[in-house]
Amino acid sequence: MLEVGTDAPTFTLQNQDNDPVSVPDPDAAYTVVYFYPRADTPGCTTEACGFRDEWDAFTNADVTVVGVSDDPVSDLSPFAAEYDLPFDLLSDPDGAVASDYDSYGEKRMFGNVFDGVFRNTYVLDSDGTVVLAYEGVSPEGHAETILADLASRVGHGASGD
Repeated sequence: MLEVGTDAPTFTLQNQDNDPVSVPDPDAAYTVVYFYPRADTPGCTTEACGFRDEWDAFTNADVTVVGVSDDPVSDLSPFAAEYDLPFDLLSDPDGAVASDYDSYGEKRMFGNVFDGVFRNTYVLDSDGTVVLAYEGVSPEGHAETILADLASRVGHGASGD
């Protein structure tokens, strides 16, 4: 995990519309960078829909959200459309960005060993400094947790109240 207080690697990846998106977003107070294993799977859908459902609170708190997986762009567009996701999903097909964020490596599932994306999340300030970090997150309620932690950190505003 990248540690709070460190500079996060900057990057540019293609989104679900095949447009380049750079992180961090210098026009937002904070950028949430959440790494997820696979588009349109149960846990990843729960997590993405949590961010969607709290979108107004993120917007009101001047927070940009991006999801990053090693899915190809062609898998991201239908996922974003099906669930009406209002934020960018970014394609990191070789896992290079996820690796830079300590969010990619060997995984085991159903007796198989493979390389994949870990479910980690970072919140960066507008300068790209890590202000919050979450390892191995549970998809359910994750967006609300981030909003509450940001509200505690800044003292107001991030909860959408």
